[in-house]
Amino acid sequence: MIKTTCSNQDFFLDFLKFKFMKLLFSTLLISFVCCQVALAQPEPVNSEKFFTDESMLSVTLVSPMNKFLSNKSTKGVEVFPARFSVRFPDSTNVSEQIQVELRGHNRRENCYFPPLKLIFKKKDSSKSVLSPLKSLKLVSGCRNNSVYSQYVLKEYIAYKIYNLLTEKSFRVRLLDVNYVDSGTSKKSFKNYAFFLEDVKDMARRNNCKDWIVGRPNTEYTDRNQMLMVALFEYMIGNTDWSVPVRHNIKTIRLKDDSLASPFSVPYDFDYSGLVNTDYAVPDPMLNTVSVVERVYRGYPRTMDELNEAFKGFNSKKEEIYSLINNFKLLENNTKKSMIQYLDEFYKIIQKPNDVRAIFIQGARS
Repeated sequence: MIKTTCSNQDFFLDFLKFKFMKLLFSTLLISFVCCQVALAQPEPVNSEKFFTDESMLSVTLVSPMNKFLSNKSTKGVEVFPARFSVRFPDSTNVSEQIQVELRGHNRRENCYFPPLKLIFKKKDSSKSVLSPLKSLKLVSGCRNNSVYSQYVLKEYIAYKIYNLLTEKSFRVRLLDVNYVDSGTSKKSFKNYAFFLEDVKDMARRNNCKDWIVGRPNTEYTDRNQMLMVALFEYMIGNTDWSVPVRHNIKTIRLKDDSLASPFSVPYDFDYSGLVNTDYAVPDPMLNTVSVVERVYRGYPRTMDELNEAFKGFNSKKEEIYSLINNFKLLENNTKKSMIQYLDEFYKIIQKPNDVRAIFIQGARS
């Protein structure tokens, strides 16, 4: 009897141990699976690192393209639902619902493919990987062919050139976009495009804030930075800008110094001679035949100021040319024409008489 009782007790203890080990194993397994799920969940995008990464992103934009391709009106803001999918360099795949806003005026009326703004920010951003990007302008081709692809790539390079000259510039991120129409059975198409950094992010990394008060006088902005802007616009042959009406110019101001002069930051270079799109036309007031004809639209500076500014351009010349020549997506004839166009600028700034005639005597008054 005693042996039987002990045997029953041993059996009961073994049974309890078995149940405990099973429960422990199940708990550990659940914890492991939850941990793996948590690890698999991508971290939210860092908006600054997003634009310092030089790699091209492959993305897919699914949207009711048929609706906004046929809409040529520039009145009011129109927003469409879309899905944005992206494969990051670490092989992480992210796909989220976003909104697409039609933007622009001239291109929206005259181009097959209108300029877009992609809105990533959501009310509940806790479950969104892309929400930190807020809203970004998508710079794409006016039409879907190889010529317009080269225009997009040349404008992308124009931004990268200005990045070499100053941190107070918009960063860009190159994209290989697959456009899919969600509303029809129309075939998808692929093309190059790029994102333009959000103005608030650009201002923040320069210890500044976006300054949108009033109508700024050009000469009220930071003198040295304004000279840099005017010389760069002349360098790439762009006259499609204005500080007072903030046309293709953003102004930012130091966060901790409200009395400091604001800084001008240029963008939109598709009307420049360097890009030389077939839809770009010069301002009739400038009396030029083509956008490749340079016109200096800055105010006069002294020879000392100009020569000091030229040092920055000269010191970056080799990097600028290398940037163009090593960009594999540009066709060889495109690279050649861009280098030749920039050569003209560099020859001008080496000649004191030309400098005086163009940047002092021929400057705005």
